[in-house]
Amino acid sequence: MQNKNKTVMRSMDLLNLFIAHPQLTVNDMVKLSQIPKTSVHRMIGSLEEMGFLTKRDDGCYTLGLLFLQFGNLVAERLDIRHIAIDSMQRLRDETNRAVHLAMRDDDSSIYIEKLETDHPVRLFTKIGRKAPLYAGASSRIILAFMPEKEREAYLQAIKLQPLCSGTITDMQQLRAALEQSRAAGYSFSRSELEPYTAELSAPIFDHASQAVAALSIAGLEVQFGEDELPALIQKIKQAARHISQKLGYSG
Repeated sequence: MQNKNKTVMRSMDLLNLFIAHPQLTVNDMVKLSQIPKTSVHRMIGSLEEMGFLTKRDDGCYTLGLLFLQFGNLVAERLDIRHIAIDSMQRLRDETNRAVHLAMRDDDSSIYIEKLETDHPVRLFTKIGRKAPLYAGASSRIILAFMPEKEREAYLQAIKLQPLCSGTITDMQQLRAALEQSRAAGYSFSRSELEPYTAELSAPIFDHASQAVAALSIAGLEVQFGEDELPALIQKIKQAARHISQKLGYSG
């Protein structure tokens, strides 16, 4: 703390006020920050000149468009695939199962990354493949952790269609599966998208505690025996948690 510039720290205190307040007057900033008015005036002038603050016609200040530019740069450079790849490789090596990274795409999930194993039987999955949000472990874990209003709107509108022998086509059963996934922190599926295959998935959260992706391991059903599941569940949840922490999640 001794090495931190006092003026810079005070300027950050002013900017932090705008996290909870979309607009503030000079008097508002003085009252909320407890910084002398002369100092607030001086710092506001510098922040406005640099583009961090914008003064409106009514005298109120808002965050400047410079933050939008910085925000877009951060979003572009915070590529979840690059962040997740090391954890995905470790998970593949530890489990000897294919590893997928999926995200929501409207009413579907879409695979955005896949790591294969050297198993002679390959899964019929590929980057860019989509699945409805109600079918398959990756899709369903995304659906389970969607905001409640969005999830309910989806469930009210969707018509459940069988895609394979294990696809859930009963709404009551689907709701129960979603509730179980939220409580347990993972989802498991058998033959929901392809016959004789299984998938185990856990959610990935961002800094705002929003589920932004799903991490999964997949393979033949015989690779997911009841005796192996507890250890696999622990590994998938641990890997998903590690990626979430890299995205700023602290829950």
